[in-house]
Amino acid sequence: MPARGATLVHSVDSSERAIVLTNENVALNFPDESRHEAFAMDTFKFMEAAQQKYDLIVLDPPAFAKHMKVVNNALQGYKRLNTKAIEQIAPGGILFTFSCSQVISRDAFRTMIFSAAARSGRNVRILHQLEQPADHPVSIYHPEGEYLKGLVLYVE
Repeated sequence: MPARGATLVHSVDSSERAIVLTNENVALNFPDESRHEAFAMDTFKFMEAAQQKYDLIVLDPPAFAKHMKVVNNALQGYKRLNTKAIEQIAPGGILFTFSCSQVISRDAFRTMIFSAAARSGRNVRILHQLEQPADHPVSIYHPEGEYLKGLVLYVE
């Protein structure tokens, strides 16, 4: 966190309890740290109000889709969130973005990122693709078990 040279770190979560735990962990691991601020609020609203550009953003939302009936709505939500994050990244910034929705395929996630990048008008490159670790094997008979997908993006 700030120990690695960050001048400011914002943690945002809609859960007040998650923010309380975040602040407790920061206090335990980085005593007297003044460069961290945590906000219990909707991430969309936070990013809409944010004035500064960020060098690094990590998006790890909850599953937007738990069943096939809401896949299109979920993809629109992911696209809206990622578009705003791409807009908030400073030139040369890095965006880590994830989905843990088992009904959102890897291809649909990548296509959504393409749409978010196009909507933002920024040049975006995939640096790395992420997936769940080896201790979460996927049954050949249950491909939805491959639920976690992520991308590390470079935004020019």
